[in-house]
Amino acid sequence: MPYLHWLPVNARLDLVGDPVRPVVTRLPDVRVAEIDPALADTAALCAYYGVPLDHSANCVIVSGRRGDVTTYAAVMVLATMQADVNGVVRRRLGARKASFASQDQAVGLSGMEYGGITPIGLPEGWPVLIDLAVVDAGEVIIGSGIRASKLLLSSTSLLALTTAEPLALSR
Repeated sequence: MPYLHWLPVNARLDLVGDPVRPVVTRLPDVRVAEIDPALADTAALCAYYGVPLDHSANCVIVSGRRGDVTTYAAVMVLATMQADVNGVVRRRLGARKASFASQDQAVGLSGMEYGGITPIGLPEGWPVLIDLAVVDAGEVIIGSGIRASKLLLSSTSLLALTTAEPLALSR
């Protein structure tokens, strides 16, 4: 089984998406590993590289609507869990309706590649809602903004993001 070769992110900034670079360099102890882009999706990555699902965190973009106003947020949950989008997330966004953003919306608004979307470097002001299980996991593997790599960082680094909020999001 191949393994992931982790390097300090500052040594390989070419392995992170453009919007991610200015933010990731300010976070402590972030590492990056190059991967086969065809294996960027969580299940394929974990199976091929032997990464435990409970140490892989997914970032999904959620849109909440109330009337004519749409609010976007990043939601972080472990690969073994599902986010309560229609309950906790919807209420946190003050929305009448919440749903996963379409692939085109997520890519277009984030400036990142699908399969590599990360909470690091998202548009200013977007809430980053981090499930408590992600916080408890310690170190987690997340997207890097591109499909050709992944980031490894501590939950402390995730919580250092300006708009990060730890919440009980999963079910």
